[in-house]
Amino acid sequence: MLSPFWLPFLCWNPATVATVALVLICSFATPKTVMSNINWIPISNRQQVDDIAVRSETLPCLIFKHSTTCSISAMAKYRLDGDWSFGTDELEAYYLDLLSHRDVSAYIAEKFSVHHESPQILLIRHGECFFDASHFDITIPEIREAL
Repeated sequence: MLSPFWLPFLCWNPATVATVALVLICSFATPKTVMSNINWIPISNRQQVDDIAVRSETLPCLIFKHSTTCSISAMAKYRLDGDWSFGTDELEAYYLDLLSHRDVSAYIAEKFSVHHESPQILLIRHGECFFDASHFDITIPEIREAL
């Protein structure tokens, strides 16, 4: 016989159960600090976005749009920080704090013709976004394959 504790959960559909489980796992599994292998360059204004487009003519650039209050975003950043294997001559990494710079995030979506998501990465080459990913699709193997 089931404990009364489980009764409210019996009416949840599998997608809801999976989402709740994922959020709980990420909330408890996300470390508070991690040593980053990435030399993040912060983005705080639109001019920097334009400069990234120019810089991408000679070196591919990654933009990571991060929500500092979201556990899924924290997990994506943790995975990037821990698994980063790109040299400074392969890929330049930029970081946008979405909560502090919402206007810049909207400008990035407009400039590179991508739908805004959070967390999200964009790979920029020759002034254009040639790859973007969000949430749990943000992985080093995906980035490596796209490059």
